[in-house]
Amino acid sequence: MSTPPASESDVPKPVCVLGASGALGFGLVLRLAKTGVPIVIGSRDAERAQEAVERALAEVPGAAISGAENADAVTQAQTVILCVPFRNQSETLNNLKQAFSPGQLLIDTTVPLAAAVSGRATRMLGVWQGSAAQQAAEMAPEGVRVVAALHTVSAAALADLGSTLGEDVLICGDSRADKREAAALLQRIDGLRCVDCGRLEMARITESLTAMLIAVNARYKTHAGIHLTGLPESLWD
Repeated sequence: MSTPPASESDVPKPVCVLGASGALGFGLVLRLAKTGVPIVIGSRDAERAQEAVERALAEVPGAAISGAENADAVTQAQTVILCVPFRNQSETLNNLKQAFSPGQLLIDTTVPLAAAVSGRATRMLGVWQGSAAQQAAEMAPEGVRVVAALHTVSAAALADLGSTLGEDVLICGDSRADKREAAALLQRIDGLRCVDCGRLEMARITESLTAMLIAVNARYKTHAGIHLTGLPESLWD
């Protein structure tokens, strides 16, 4: 018996990853591409984007991975994952205002670590808006939906396809539907469970957990994440 054709809803839509030269962005490219999600890598330089594509294809041969300059990459996807350092967040979003379209989902992973201004990675910077995610929401064009996620997921573990994941993704956002959409994408990755952690303002807490985990991982020389206990089996019904 022949296999019925996949419905339109079964076919993964392209996802743009900005900042794939870093461990977190590159790890997301690998893990999502491995599940069949088409990936567009965005970079300030198209040649650097292509270099990241070649690195990724060496890890996941045959995957649907392409590269482009940031603005072009953003226009090719409904979901954009921002994985740039805090020092580059505002500049990146400001430069891409004309590239974003109403209705796009922006998943912001930015953490305002003091390392952005030559401080310690275990300390946080104060952000006027309250959190990096709230700053992203303020800077994003009207109609772009913003959620915060992935602050506590080990970038090193994500980028190592031989590493078994088993942790929670803490998602913050002002729309339950937007968080559900982000969760549906991220939970395609084996070993990740998404947890609704409340409104976008809660990102000031989830972002700060990154600094704590950096300290823990340095002390124990590991890649620890976070797993919440006592939750119901179904989190998104």
